[in-house]
Amino acid sequence: MDRIKACIALVPLLGLVSCGQPQAPQQDESQPTAAPTPATNAGAEPVTPPERPPATEGNSAGDAAPPRLTPEAERGVEGARNVLLSFASAIERKDYGQARAMLGPADQQKWSEATFAAMFAKLSRPTVAIPTGTMEGAAGSIYYTAPVTITGSDEAGRPVRIEGEAVLRRVNDVDGATPAQLRWHFATLTLD
Repeated sequence: MDRIKACIALVPLLGLVSCGQPQAPQQDESQPTAAPTPATNAGAEPVTPPERPPATEGNSAGDAAPPRLTPEAERGVEGARNVLLSFASAIERKDYGQARAMLGPADQQKWSEATFAAMFAKLSRPTVAIPTGTMEGAAGSIYYTAPVTITGSDEAGRPVRIEGEAVLRRVNDVDGATPAQLRWHFATLTLD
C-alpha cells in the first residue's frame, strides 16, 4: 500500500519535470506534411546537387550516370572516378554490353561480348567496389589505377568475388591530342 501511495505522489512531480522540456509540435495527421528542407548556414550559398546527364538509348537509368563535372575537374581524379562509376553502374544494372564498350581495344579483343557477360550473368545482385586509386604521370599521359572488386552470389547462393585492377589513361593536354585522347578511358582491366 505504501508503494502505491509513493507512486501516486510521484505522478505530479513527473508532470513538473516535463514542463521545462520543449515539446514537439503536434501535427494534424489529416493534413499532408511537407518534406523537410535542408538546414543552411546564414549567408551561405545553398548546395545544389550536380547536374546529371540525360538518359540515353540503352541506358534508361539516367540517374545512374555520374554527375557532370567542370572541365578542370574532368581532367583530374574526379573525371577518372566518373568513368569508373559509370563502369560499376553498368555492371550493377547488368548492362554488360555498356560496361564492355567502355573497355580499351585490347580488353575488348580479350573478352568477346558473350565471354564478358558470362563472367557476371549468373551473379545475383552484383555489387562493384572501386576504392580510391592512385594517379601518376608518364611521358605526356596521366594514369589512374584503382582496385576493382565485384561481389555477388551464384545460383546456389554461394558468395562469389571477382577481383582485379582498372588502369585509366588520358593525354595530359598535349597539343594535337584528339578530344577522345584528352578524356579518361580504360587502358587496361584485369579481373580474376
